[in-house]
Amino acid sequence: MQHDFAQQATKALSEMETLLSLFSRSQINKVPFEGSWTAAQVAEHIRLSVSGCVELIEGDTTETERDPAALEEDLRKMFLNFDIKMQSPDFVVPAEREYNKDELIGELEQLRQLAEEAIMGNDLTLTCTGFEFPQLGYMTGEEVVTFIIAHTQRHNHQLKNIYNALS
Repeated sequence: MQHDFAQQATKALSEMETLLSLFSRSQINKVPFEGSWTAAQVAEHIRLSVSGCVELIEGDTTETERDPAALEEDLRKMFLNFDIKMQSPDFVVPAEREYNKDELIGELEQLRQLAEEAIMGNDLTLTCTGFEFPQLGYMTGEEVVTFIIAHTQRHNHQLKNIYNALS
């Protein structure tokens, strides 16, 4: 199970690195259409979000008194529904600034490795108590990893739309 989770997370984060590499240095910081983030801001949002999730998985936990996978399907349905627009919490909203493409890709590569180590090195059936997700509450390691995967897939979809708009 942990191996499958690690593979899926690695695949989603690797895809983001590949998608970012398609953007030119000038495109990566361009707003493609009104109300959108730049490609660089999307990557920064994922960097902030996934690094927080890694800290959660490696942080304080407690025994789980429910099915450790109870929220996984809801998380996938929520984040992979591209018809709904979501509002990010302030602490993972990327700054409006110029980002360096190579630095972002390098940071995502490092984060991918850290996420894989966290997934493989921790008991994902435990409940992570370091952060309570809005509307969902405390999640297990399995659910946090499902969040990483589905959330990154959602933003990979967004990056494809941004790329198409700028090309």
